[in-house]
Amino acid sequence: MFYWLMKYIVVGPLMKAIYRPWITGKENVPATGAAILASNHLSVMDSIFLPLLLERPMSFLAKNEYFTGRGVKGWATKWFMKGTGQIPIDRSGGQASEAALNTALRVIGRGDLLGIYPEGTRSHDGTLYRGRTGLARMALEAKVPVIPVVMIDTEKMMPIGAKVPRTVRVGVVIGEPLDFSRYAGMENDRYILRSVTDEIMVALQRLGQQRYRDEYASVAKARAAGGDR
Repeated sequence: MFYWLMKYIVVGPLMKAIYRPWITGKENVPATGAAILASNHLSVMDSIFLPLLLERPMSFLAKNEYFTGRGVKGWATKWFMKGTGQIPIDRSGGQASEAALNTALRVIGRGDLLGIYPEGTRSHDGTLYRGRTGLARMALEAKVPVIPVVMIDTEKMMPIGAKVPRTVRVGVVIGEPLDFSRYAGMENDRYILRSVTDEIMVALQRLGQQRYRDEYASVAKARAAGGDR
């Protein structure tokens, strides 16, 4: 109820009126059945505009910090994330990440749409970075298609560190579904997972024409932060 209230009455109409978001390729999202929407990640606004422009509800894997903040802002963020069906994921690895991935598989198992950012974190410089293989594992285990999604200009609307969104028109481009059924039963083969992940990232790069760097975004961000110091 909270999801639909925010989308059609509270937040949705206001966001559409102010930012006039556009979308192409909406027909590539199935009307029914489970699918994973794999998107580049440029801004915190990505998780708002993609669900806003689709008819079907969807859940995103979101970093655990959004659910553990303190104070009024932390409480409001946690309330919003839970109310809109987002799934906390612990990025420290091990059993915590395993539990989050299992939760995501349950979402897919219900026949719903799941959104995931294969880079694992926002790009700090607009570059598309190497994908994490958790996405490939989920797709192969759940036997669902992966739909590439590219967010356009959301980093201009809400750059990292900005407190207030700028009035910039943003867009969403949705590509054709990727079928990985040829790898059925190979979800434990790390070479297959890497191959599937790379294929997804190539599809994203071609769809959005972003420059690509074959390293993890977290590594590049840490290096950039070190250089700033």
